[in-house]
Amino acid sequence: MAENEKAGNNGQQDFTKFLILTISSIVIMFVVFAGVNYVVMENLITQKIGSLNTSQEELGEEGGDEDQIQKGIIVDLGDFILNLCDESQKKYLKVNVAIEVTKKDTDFPEAEPAKGGGHGGHGEAAAPVDPMEAIQKEMNQFKPAIRDAVITNLSSKTSTELATAAGKELAKEQITNDINSILGGEREVLRVSFGQFIIQ
Repeated sequence: MAENEKAGNNGQQDFTKFLILTISSIVIMFVVFAGVNYVVMENLITQKIGSLNTSQEELGEEGGDEDQIQKGIIVDLGDFILNLCDESQKKYLKVNVAIEVTKKDTDFPEAEPAKGGGHGGHGEAAAPVDPMEAIQKEMNQFKPAIRDAVITNLSSKTSTELATAAGKELAKEQITNDINSILGGEREVLRVSFGQFIIQ
């Protein structure tokens, strides 16, 4: 009987030791697994953040110029009233057109200091020239050809073509190309704008 109790106690102690060893092994494996998982995830997150920062820097470098809208000088071409190319019935277009052209480095020169002179009006500086007035004079020599290009382009369209936003954008693009060929590289058209656009 005493032997049976000893055997029972030994079996119970062995089971307890086995249970403690098993639980300890599971806890150790869990801690090791959690540690390895943390390190791996930390490295992956760091790599992802690094690649995102790199791609955003590249986008910032590439797209920086595109984000800045280039501003030019606006030249009003005035109002146009013209026939459209509709065959079924006569349609008229009344439109106000303005173009925006690039600036030159020489358009707005630095103001020169007034020259010192003696008395009696000698050595006085000439009155400064208004840069916008000079630009308008320069563009006036091209205005007849530019107006002709606008009339030719728009009068070749039908009212249906010009009624859509896509049709207007296509007309603007074609007018831009026509005017750029007239300007011959002296300036470049940045935008064509329609102020008033009425089809009757």
